[in-house]
Amino acid sequence: MLTLCVFLKLPSLLARTLTSGTNGSPELPDMNEVRSRLREIVGASTNWRDHVQAMQERKALHTLLAKQQEDLPPRRMKDSYLEVILPLGSQPEIREKYLNVHNSVRFGRILEDLDSLGVLICYTHTKQEMQPKSPLSIVTALVDKINLCKRIIYPDCDIKFTGSVSWVGKTSMEVKMHMLQLHDGDYSPVLDATFVMVARDPENKGPAFVNPLVPESPEEEEIFNQGELNKLKRIDFSTASLLKMAPTAEERNIIHDIFLNTLDTRTVSFRSRKLPPNSVWMEDTKLKGLQICHPQERNIFNRIFGGFLMRKAFELGWAIACSYGGSRPFIVSVDDIMFQRPVEVGSLLLLSGQVCYTEKNYIQVRVHTEVYDADTRDHHTTNIFHFTFISENEVPRVVPKTYGESMLYLDGKRHFAAVMKEI
Repeated sequence: MLTLCVFLKLPSLLARTLTSGTNGSPELPDMNEVRSRLREIVGASTNWRDHVQAMQERKALHTLLAKQQEDLPPRRMKDSYLEVILPLGSQPEIREKYLNVHNSVRFGRILEDLDSLGVLICYTHTKQEMQPKSPLSIVTALVDKINLCKRIIYPDCDIKFTGSVSWVGKTSMEVKMHMLQLHDGDYSPVLDATFVMVARDPENKGPAFVNPLVPESPEEEEIFNQGELNKLKRIDFSTASLLKMAPTAEERNIIHDIFLNTLDTRTVSFRSRKLPPNSVWMEDTKLKGLQICHPQERNIFNRIFGGFLMRKAFELGWAIACSYGGSRPFIVSVDDIMFQRPVEVGSLLLLSGQVCYTEKNYIQVRVHTEVYDADTRDHHTTNIFHFTFISENEVPRVVPKTYGESMLYLDGKRHFAAVMKEI
């Protein structure tokens, strides 16, 4: 059974319309308006042929950048608070884009919408009243976590997104967003998400300062402090990465036990391995994909839209979990997606995913994406995605064979444990 996630309590001033039912919903902006507003703020061209000129024009905005954060007026959480409607119920013509074969909403499309909304929330926090165009290039740096409370997102009921900036550093902002769906006149929670955005100069070449955030109540103070804790947790998790430090004593014992359990007792050899019952070798869970990055998928800065990358990675991860578990999997959590480098239009995007950890009917999937430069034949990692799925039945145990796979297994185990703590 899927465990319900615990939502962070919104301040009363932010939660004032979360259960307002249908009243006022038609007045809320939709996702098309969100993306149109982003193009206006940046001055992005809707015509690919004009994108170079549009980006050249942004150079003049350098003079509007603050020299230090103290020069910028502080903002409140309610200053960046936004509500956006996805009218799946009231506008049936848009359902096709969001519909999957199981007659529910494609979660990959929701990832795209969350990414766009998160950027607009940050632009709302940093807006300058006298300037129609923002000198900031705000991009997604990290998806900290997305926890779902429901397995099914219905394709014929309106969806409402809400969110605001919850924490601010010098050049980065944490955004908390919530998604609710209309049932029987009330909006009920579906998921909550935490994204980290960074502000850069008009040409997206260097960091830029953002307005400080001032909590106004004990509730907001708690949310802000949680943002600071989230930052420290990310640092600790990165410091303890298996790419930097050896596994703990407990983890070494786990890997050694797996190794001993896969030795062929009929031979006296470390090289002779045998798969235990109800198990699958990790190497046999891999699936790969290739995506040509066309201009249609570009963002307002004429690089490939981060939400599109998340959607493609999720769909590959879902296919892996589906083929592994032998039944329809449901997404439980997305966590720790780091955007390591931008993806240029025209790139060849290579996706590779595999099951890296299993427990009962949970499947932890890791998807690695990289860009391939056909001229230099170089590969560069762009993202690593971590998805937690739940299957309808208990799934086979995934078993690593090599040391590298053992490290992936432990990394997956760590991510799974972190997700279980959250939900």
